[in-house]
Amino acid sequence: MHTIYLSLGSNQGNTYEALNNAIQLLFERVGRVRKISPVYQSPAWGFEGADFHNCAVKMETSLSASKLLDATQAIEKLLGRDKIEGKGYQSRYIDIDILLYDDVVKQTERLTIPHEHMLKRRFVLQPLVDISAEDVAPVFNKSFTALLEDCEDDSTLTKQAKWLKKPQDSIDLGGYNYIAIEGNIGAGKTSLATMISEEFNAKLILERFKDNAFLPKFYKDPDRFAFPLEMSFLADRYQQLLDDIGQFDLFKDFMCADYDRYKSLIFAQVTLQEEEYVLYKRLHEMMYKDMPQPDLYVYLYQNTERLLKNIKKRGRSYEKSIAPEYLEKINQGYLDFIKGQHNLNVKIIDISDLDFVKNREDFLKVINSFTA
Repeated sequence: MHTIYLSLGSNQGNTYEALNNAIQLLFERVGRVRKISPVYQSPAWGFEGADFHNCAVKMETSLSASKLLDATQAIEKLLGRDKIEGKGYQSRYIDIDILLYDDVVKQTERLTIPHEHMLKRRFVLQPLVDISAEDVAPVFNKSFTALLEDCEDDSTLTKQAKWLKKPQDSIDLGGYNYIAIEGNIGAGKTSLATMISEEFNAKLILERFKDNAFLPKFYKDPDRFAFPLEMSFLADRYQQLLDDIGQFDLFKDFMCADYDRYKSLIFAQVTLQEEEYVLYKRLHEMMYKDMPQPDLYVYLYQNTERLLKNIKKRGRSYEKSIAPEYLEKINQGYLDFIKGQHNLNVKIIDISDLDFVKNREDFLKVINSFTA
């Protein structure tokens, strides 16, 4: 995730509505909004026009600098900004400037980072001081307070009493203490759990499946290595959940895992012989009888064709031989398990036509499904 600072301004129409709409769209399309400054009224800069209302926003994004510019310009256009070529500075319904992007220094025909005029504009620096006063801007090796003190712009700013809305308030996962993300092989469980932990300050619990020495052997010879594989998974998952769930993190709001205790049973029922599975299930019940259950159990459904593409894309050599029929059995195992659960809060989300990793709007659509 990259830390970015943006400057927003408006001097046409309902300026507060414009700023609020822009921040909401930035949240939906760009990333998490960390801080929003107060709004300042300031005179037009560089041309004669109505006073502006300006603010600064601190965000985190996974977008590259060029993709960020594409997103901010698309938001401006969506909100009705029309740029008239060759007319210089103009009145506008909304203006979004990229000020800083980590410690990147970049200059192209389309984009200059840091913004070429930010040090000359009091209406830019004062809101930055409000949200990150003593933070040091790496590019300048100075705090925002020091940058404001050095600014020669003597424009008069008037701080407004009315604050802008926080877009995060529209999504609330605070009612959950423990969320488990489940799904077939290649469904995107780890990606989603990781994104949730970053977005909502959750303790991340990831399955340590890569360390399992039996997994490559199982894909080559399932009949021979199914039982030792499932037994090793049973022991590993139990010990990890016992450690992670038992260690409360004061600095995190809840826990989010990319697997659940019942995963062992679902896979074992597909891979083991009947007699082996009966024994396995008895051991599972004995080990997990006092283990807490998740407040929310999310199953990510993807069709088999998409799963195979995802598996191929991540390029694990030992997964190359996974057959479509095996994935379909696993999916059916999950669905059969879910049908029999009456004490679990289950959400089944079809993500076959979504890409929540690359498309933030899809990510928020998935998250909103948690409370729908």
